[in-house]
Amino acid sequence: MSRPPEDRGDELRALFFESANELVQSLNEAGLELESRPADEEVIRRVRRAVHTLKGDSAACGFHKLSELSHELEDVLTSQIAQERGTDFAELVLTAADSFGAMLTAYQHKTELPTVEALHAMIRKLLKEPAPEKNAGSAAPPLPAQFAWTEYEQLMISEAVHRGEPVYNVALRIDPNSLMRAAAFQLIRNVLHGSGTVIALRPEDNVAAATVEIIEAALASSQPEERIRQRCRIPSIVSEVRLERAATADTPEHELLGDLLEAQAARVVAGTAETIESGAATNPNTSGSAATTVAESTLRVDAARIDAVMNLVGELIIGKSMLNRALTEFDKKHARDPLRAKLADAMAFQARILDELHKCVLKIRMVPVEQLFRRFPRVVRDVAKQCGKDVALELTGQNTDLDKGILDALAEPLMHLVRNAVDHGIEPADVRLSAGKLARGTVYLNAYHQGTQVVIEVRDDGRGMDPALLRAQAVEKGLLKLAEAQRLTEQETLSLIFEPGFSTASEVTEVSGRGIGMDVVRTVLDRLKGTVHISSQKGRGTTIRLCAPLTLASIQTLLFRVGGRLFAVPLSAVVEITRIMDPEIHRVDQREVLRLRDQILTLVRLEHLSRLHSIDTELARKKHFVIVIGVTEKRFGLLVDSLVGEEELVIKALPGEIVSSDLVSGASILGDGTVVLILNVSAVLSRLSRAMPLGAIA
Repeated sequence: MSRPPEDRGDELRALFFESANELVQSLNEAGLELESRPADEEVIRRVRRAVHTLKGDSAACGFHKLSELSHELEDVLTSQIAQERGTDFAELVLTAADSFGAMLTAYQHKTELPTVEALHAMIRKLLKEPAPEKNAGSAAPPLPAQFAWTEYEQLMISEAVHRGEPVYNVALRIDPNSLMRAAAFQLIRNVLHGSGTVIALRPEDNVAAATVEIIEAALASSQPEERIRQRCRIPSIVSEVRLERAATADTPEHELLGDLLEAQAARVVAGTAETIESGAATNPNTSGSAATTVAESTLRVDAARIDAVMNLVGELIIGKSMLNRALTEFDKKHARDPLRAKLADAMAFQARILDELHKCVLKIRMVPVEQLFRRFPRVVRDVAKQCGKDVALELTGQNTDLDKGILDALAEPLMHLVRNAVDHGIEPADVRLSAGKLARGTVYLNAYHQGTQVVIEVRDDGRGMDPALLRAQAVEKGLLKLAEAQRLTEQETLSLIFEPGFSTASEVTEVSGRGIGMDVVRTVLDRLKGTVHISSQKGRGTTIRLCAPLTLASIQTLLFRVGGRLFAVPLSAVVEITRIMDPEIHRVDQREVLRLRDQILTLVRLEHLSRLHSIDTELARKKHFVIVIGVTEKRFGLLVDSLVGEEELVIKALPGEIVSSDLVSGASILGDGTVVLILNVSAVLSRLSRAMPLGAIA
């Protein structure tokens, strides 16, 4: 059964938006590279390839305005303009990335397209402005070419020279007016093969040649140089030719290596000639690049499909628990039945395979944090330029893996943290120099695993924060009373920056200062069941540490009962467990507290925070278990009736009409069908903070 045309069109557009956003990100990275290396031919080629691909893909999806803009931009993406107008060329690429990104967003959300007059103006300026005049007597610059051959290709060039064959480095510029680049490349390749033996060729295939302006080759030929030059000047195809002798390193060690390589090649060819010949007959373009091989091994899958598989794996885990319970009952009734051993072996095999399947599905959802980090060099560059500061960005831990859903959720909080680090944290150059620091400030982004969590740190070497100033501003803005502010610890004082409406900026700028943004950081981390921790030294800098679970699909928990109902709390939030008697519980200011060693701990009863009705008919207990919960620097004790044990639970989200309380973040099902409610520790702490002064939580 074939899909309707509109379904195929929607799928095509979804793939287009995903690949187009990657192309825009590559333009951002290329623009930053061109600021420091404006004449880098490889980076310029990368920009042209990205714009050319964007032009073709957008036209195929019916986004003609985007395709026309890409086509207009292609006219100015030349090596000559890049070399003559380096700074303006880099700015053009970055402006193009912004314009393309805005247009893609408008197309995706079906809103009005933004005006991109700034980009049009830059294109017109670079095309119309005359190039700097050159001296009449100076020679024309040679055709830019790198001739960056691999070690193996250099070895083959040296071997040809050693055998007495002249080897030339050849560079040919394809005529800009040539409409069919792939056909032109094929014609050039035929001419080169007809002139001698082609040892190396860049690019290697027709696909890559579609966006390349200069073709490079290493050619071994006994023909005269002028003859080769004449053959390469193909009318309407090649506009410029550069021909020079290839440099070689002719040493005795190289000759020995060449002999060994030749002998090894002879043995390999003797054993695989038939295979290669048959493969070449089947596919004439077998010499594809390594990039093509990698691309073919990558499969794009919608995240919703992976979520569906993850959900089914969760159901299988519940089914495994049900089978285990059934097998336990079977053991009790039929302990000597010979079928019991076979069932146990089958269950063990199924459990092992299911555990591996679970791990594999979790790994599919894992992506490197590099996908998130790569957007921040542009952010730091733009904010620093806007603030008139010199700021560098250092990235570490880019290969740290975490769940794709968590990665996407952390994008906005990290954006606020990085922008604030540049705007508020890093001082102007003159202030830094007077303080004995380098004029250039640095923002550090780091990611690493810590147990079952991922930690992302945003650190700067700026001015740091003054707790006394934070308390004064909190009182001034009416967030706290003076007496409450004086009771705050240093950590609680630093955490004030996450309060809505709080800002340390002396004036509102386009970057920050409105007091909206840092509260988003805490809100998102609470939703992810994570934590945010801040430390700062005045004059030395600030470090903000975000801790989030590796995945939201499953969680290691501690099970307990309250009022006959089964609950779970994330094991990562459990500090310790103790048992107390009723006389050890004291009341201070209408709240229950416990003295635990040198710490006064606020006690929490779930039935007091929510409308929890007990279904337990047992008499009131005189002994209680206390689970000490830790969130950042805060601690509280959870009074429970009994402990059940540790278990890894597959989390099921609950709709609002079933559970209206924010104290529950999800649920799971045990093997016997029992439903377990997973406690939202951050919500409990928030409810507790509203019910009593913050300082009461020891």
